[in-house]
Order: sequence, then C-alpha cells, then structure tokens
Amino acid sequence: MKKLFCVRLLIIALAALTISCLSPSQQGEKASFFDYTDCYGNRVQLDSVPARIISLSPAITEMVFMLDEGDKLVGISDFCHYPEATDTMNRVGGMQNINVESLMALNPDVVLIGSIVTKQDMEKMERAGLKVVVIREESKLEGLCDALAVIGQLLDRNELAEEQIQRIHNQLDSVRSHIDTTLAPKKVYYVVGFGEQGDFTAPQNSHIHEIISAAGGENIGKDLTSWSVSREFLFESDPDIVLIRKEDLEVYRNTKPYTSLRAVKEGHVYPIESGWIDIVSPRNILAIQYINDLLR
Repeated sequence: MKKLFCVRLLIIALAALTISCLSPSQQGEKASFFDYTDCYGNRVQLDSVPARIISLSPAITEMVFMLDEGDKLVGISDFCHYPEATDTMNRVGGMQNINVESLMALNPDVVLIGSIVTKQDMEKMERAGLKVVVIREESKLEGLCDALAVIGQLLDRNELAEEQIQRIHNQLDSVRSHIDTTLAPKKVYYVVGFGEQGDFTAPQNSHIHEIISAAGGENIGKDLTSWSVSREFLFESDPDIVLIRKEDLEVYRNTKPYTSLRAVKEGHVYPIESGWIDIVSPRNILAIQYINDLLR
C-alpha cells in the first residue's frame, strides 16, 4: 500500500497534467511551422507537422487524443492510462531517469514532456539528437486551455483545439450558473492519502484546490502549504463532504478514526475517479461537474 501511495503522490505531483508556459520566439529568422521557446528556455523549431510523437505526460497524451491525433503517438509513459487506446501502446518507462536509448529506438519527430522531467534529462535527450518540448504543469485550469492551444498548433489542429477550449469554457460557465453564492460553501475534504503512512489533502497551491473551488466548494486545505495534515486538523475542519478515490472508498469509511468524522457518520463520503482529479487534464471538468452536483 505504501508503494501505491508513493505512485499516487507522484501522479498528483504531475498536476498533471501538463500546462503551458510556452511563448512565441519569432525573431526575424526564417519562419518555421512550429517555433517556440519552452519553460526550460529550450527553443524548438519544426518544419512540418510531426508524424511520430512520444508523450511523457498523461495530460498531454489525453490532449493529443482530444485532437484526434492519437495514432501519431509511438510511445507513452507508464502513467498514461487514458483513453483505452493507450492500453496497447508502447510504454517507455516513467518520467524520471529517462532511458534515452528506448526513446531513440522509436525514432520520434518530437518528445513532449512535463516539467516533472528534470532539466538534466531534457538536456540528455537533446544531446542524443531528440527534439523536446517541455510543457510545465501548473495549478490553474486556464493553463490547461493554453496547453491545448499549443498542442493544437503543434499538430496543425488549431480549429479543433479552439472548439475543445470553448467547450471547456462553456462547461465551466454552466457549473458557475448553478453555484448559489448567497450561501456559505460546503467544506470539502479530498483524501489524497490516509492510514499508517499519514494523512494528506490538497493544499492551496494545488490544482485539486482549484477544482474544488471551481465546483463551488471550500477546500479544507485552502490555507495549507503542505500536503500533510494531522488527525486533529481533519476533525477540527469538520468537512461536510469527503471525496476519495473509488478504489479506496470501502476501506476508508470502515477505518478508525475516520469513522468518527461527521461526514462519514452521515454517509457523505463519495467515490471519485482518480483520473478526473489526481492530474491536471481535460477530465478535470468532469470532477468539477461531479463535485458541483454533490454540493447542490
């Protein structure tokens, strides 16, 4: 269970999935199809749409599929599990201690990574002759749309990217229209980790905090700067709703001392799909809609 917990924390540290800080770097030189300077100050120029892509970010993988270009993925990370088509794809390992040789063997036109991949690994890939674009993870959902726009440009799918971005904005607007701002928001506790290894929840600078806030809830970790919390904090916070990964639901609500939380005693513990909330990805909108429904 401890190993599984560590993997989950690593996935959450992604934030998944996956957000842009790229900026144009057209400076009077011959125009390229794709010309950007990424978050590590790495300028990448491509003369044509890449036909062979490796994604080392679950969120980036999802966005490539959103733009109907999943068939261009020749390799993905061990953490990319959505959509189902990823089940049969080549996996190239994790996002740390990258095996450059395994990447080169797939002959990619570009490797897309998040900032959880170290700058040293990025430079190692570059020295091997690989084209690498770094898309930094952020906690802001708006950054998700920025990343989608960049990937749309990379894949020459600008129009479809704009449609998907507008759809996300429309869904967020619909959620906002159902939030009653005249009432105090209900307190929401997302169980990041629990048990003998300690208790963990989402702090203020996390994308999970923004998901809960966008849904109209009050994250109990809104004033925290660390993921770790004490049992005393949980009981003092007295959450109205507890959210937990669906695979952990039964164990959690039958484990002491959590059984003494008011929300647990009143049956307000709800399962949620981990892929909706643990990483920054387009599916965060599903988490926002789900939580909003619970709060109404």
